Amino acid sequence: MNCSRNDVVLLPIPFTDLTSRKVRPAIIVGGKGADLFVVPISSVLANTRTLRFWSGKQQGSMLPPGLKRNSRPFEEKLVVRIIGRITAVDRESLNDKLRTWLQL
Repeated sequence: MNCSRNDVVLLPIPFTDLTSRKVRPAIIVGGKGADLFVVPISSVLANTRTLRFWSGKQQGSMLPPGLKRNSRPFEEKLVVRIIGRITAVDRESLNDKLRTWLQL
């Protein structure tokens, strides 16, 4: 699969206690070689620590509105499928949130 930055993908994300995993959406924020750095997204804003960024204008999509603070690298081969790309407006908001969160 050929994934790139700002793609919204589905991949198996482990639970925090590492007992299991579930296929969830995430945004690719970087990558090198076969490794992708992703930020999971969620519709449960209580789980996103108020990192809301989604404008809700994704065409025909019910994609979630918030970022989860458990970003991590994944191998690209784990991506189940690409389900979309974030809009230019959401891309700017995402970049702002990442700069604040990561203190860049």
